[in-house]
Amino acid sequence: MTASVRSASQVAYLGPPGTFTEEALLTQPDLAEADHLLCRSIPEVLCAVADGRTALGFTAIENSIEGTVNVALDALIFEHDLLIQREVVIDVRLHLLGFSDTSMDKIRRVISFPVATAQCRRYLAENLPHAEEIAANSTAAAARDLAVSKDKTAAAIGTALSQEIYSLDMIAADIEDHPENQTRFVAVGRSGVPAPTGCDKTSIVVFQRADRSGSLMGILAEFAARSINLTKLESRPTKKALGDYCFLIDLEGHVADALVADCLTSIVAKHGEVKFLGSYPTSIRGGEEQSTTATTAWTEARSWIQDLRRQVGNS
Repeated sequence: MTASVRSASQVAYLGPPGTFTEEALLTQPDLAEADHLLCRSIPEVLCAVADGRTALGFTAIENSIEGTVNVALDALIFEHDLLIQREVVIDVRLHLLGFSDTSMDKIRRVISFPVATAQCRRYLAENLPHAEEIAANSTAAAARDLAVSKDKTAAAIGTALSQEIYSLDMIAADIEDHPENQTRFVAVGRSGVPAPTGCDKTSIVVFQRADRSGSLMGILAEFAARSINLTKLESRPTKKALGDYCFLIDLEGHVADALVADCLTSIVAKHGEVKFLGSYPTSIRGGEEQSTTATTAWTEARSWIQDLRRQVGNS
């Protein structure tokens, strides 16, 4: 954790105790020590920040298997003006939880957060093909509800933390279909952009002025011309009309970087409206050397053109 990243006296996140969100949050010492507001849903987390009830909200935003957490992303794009302050990436390990005397052949219902259930499709198809899938607000809510019901014909998909909190037994461990499964979480606040660290990511949403042939290519060309690497490109419906889309773009670099600032300026001037979601330290390293090389080349080119312009009118 760097001093440039905002800490919080209170942080909202998806409850009840034992969610993956809580596991991720507890990896951040300052957030772990803050006062916690546990919310029933991701929209409620973001509303708590927008309404000023908490300084920060902490939510999942992307999974390496299932992709974007749409409810979180759409709220950030369309409902609130919040800024991402940091990201946290953790490995996802999912377990089948129940009671000591619950056997696989007795399980008739599997309860969990739908995103988590989707990450165990192959396991469920092979081992519990006849079990009904029941949706819960979170993996921890599934574990809690199972513990309260004492239903020996049901199981929950949840975390090791929720197993411990709700005194359940682990019927099967690591049931996720892909062992490389990871989830990305973000902390969001009402204002403030963390200072650049040299290993940063910027997230923006681009709304095209006109849906015409080559418009997306024109936007992408702005990044290519400046050797700015994109780590995510996703289209999202604008909610206005069928076929009307905006583009979520994650890019390497910080808005304080000259290259990134120049690129965003050009997109706004030529292509459309940009909603800035934040520049923040990234958990995934990789493009620092390329970014530094591009920035150096851009700085040298600016110096060259400035030298030429200084000669104007001197003859």
